[in-house]
Amino acid sequence: MGFYRIIRLKPEDYYKCDNIWNMEKNPDMARKWYDELINGSRITFVYIENGEFIGEGSLVLKNNDPDYTILGKRIYLSRMIVKDGYRNRGIGGIIIDYLIDYAKRFGYEEISIGVDTDNLIARHLYEKKGFTNVLFEGEDEYGEYVKLLKKL
Repeated sequence: MGFYRIIRLKPEDYYKCDNIWNMEKNPDMARKWYDELINGSRITFVYIENGEFIGEGSLVLKNNDPDYTILGKRIYLSRMIVKDGYRNRGIGGIIIDYLIDYAKRFGYEEISIGVDTDNLIARHLYEKKGFTNVLFEGEDEYGEYVKLLKKL
């Protein structure tokens, strides 16, 4: 791992995240997350290594699902991703630790996350980081998933 830093993403730099994940593949979701960034319900942080966007993770302050957010109490860790070719190097864990610390500093008591049931690598990482309480298991238009909770 080279020199890295984590910065809060500015809305004008949002489309630089296309370096991490293919926004053109799901433009509706990319637009939704951009709108949330603009309206202040989403805070996104970017892991930068040697000047390149390598990973990102967001904290969602409010949405319409109380499993994910409870105003002032529970925050939602959303869109945690590391660019292909940089995975399995501990970057995801660094981002998660940063987001957990950020949530604690702002007084949140709990942090939630959703993960696809078949994404065993991510689920193992989240459980290792303390996301061990299962809030919900179910299915949506994207497939089977589970909502996990960590007490802060």
